[in-house]
Amino acid sequence: MAYYVGVDLGATNVRAVVGDETATVLGSDARGTPRGPTGIAVTEAVLSVVRNACAEADVDPDEVLAAGIGSIGPLDLAAGVVLNPANLPDTVERIPLVGPVSRLLDTEEVHLHNDTNAGVIGERFHSERNPDDMVYLTVSSGIGAGVAVDGNVLSGWDGNAGEVGHMTVDPHGFMTCGCGLDGHWEGYCSGNNIPKYARELHEEDPIETALPIEDPDFSAVDVFEAAGEDVFADHVIDQLAHWNAMGVANVIHAYAPLVVSVGGAVALNNPERVLDPVREKLADMVFINVPEIRLTDLGDDVVVKGALASALTGGTGDRSRVESPP
Repeated sequence: MAYYVGVDLGATNVRAVVGDETATVLGSDARGTPRGPTGIAVTEAVLSVVRNACAEADVDPDEVLAAGIGSIGPLDLAAGVVLNPANLPDTVERIPLVGPVSRLLDTEEVHLHNDTNAGVIGERFHSERNPDDMVYLTVSSGIGAGVAVDGNVLSGWDGNAGEVGHMTVDPHGFMTCGCGLDGHWEGYCSGNNIPKYARELHEEDPIETALPIEDPDFSAVDVFEAAGEDVFADHVIDQLAHWNAMGVANVIHAYAPLVVSVGGAVALNNPERVLDPVREKLADMVFINVPEIRLTDLGDDVVVKGALASALTGGTGDRSRVESPP
């Protein structure tokens, strides 16, 4: 039997799965993503979950034929590393991935992608239609997109295509993104930034609210849980819908997908509050054909299953390219 590994390195969690040539998961492991002291701690966490997933599957690491990694960015594909990730502490400057995973598994077949590219690979692989033109959009701690056009997953020369969360949607720059620049989509609508945006909106227009605006633990969850019962929470969600629809419209105009599949914790936990308003607004914002906007069927597993599909298909997600064991 042939074995493959998929890894999902996120800003919050790192996960690994071991699967066979049918993409059936045989073993898995997960843990929180270390916050430092350096990127080596994150590398060690990746190697740890891969070892544990192999152990659960009763597979020796050197039996694995290939691995796929879906990771937060930005990436340096040539070096196989993450450089200065926006949603980890500044001390985490460089996270080696391809080299250490290759040595652990004793294989040179290690495919590194940003996490949303792994997501679109997973969406293509597991879709009944295996669509050639689609986007996987994540709305989570950050915002990003994996894009397939004419059957080709777009990665860019350095692996950083699809960083749509860093599109400027507000030229006035009301909010500063985690990357340090102003007016980015992610600065308004990502899970990390929704509480900051809500505070700024409340300072500008102090509507009476029961939301714990000043609490250090105030979160996006608080905003969505209060929806329908708190006027200010509804105002925040209306503003998020405006920026999300603008961002999705930009993605549609850039790539002309048939399907936009949406995942990430913010969208998965609040589909009616996140996706429904976008669907309602797009007809008035999009010049070309409006695609299907849907929630991913793969849930929280979309990136790790996409990474596993990458290992099976040589990095494409095209089921016709599933590699046969030697």
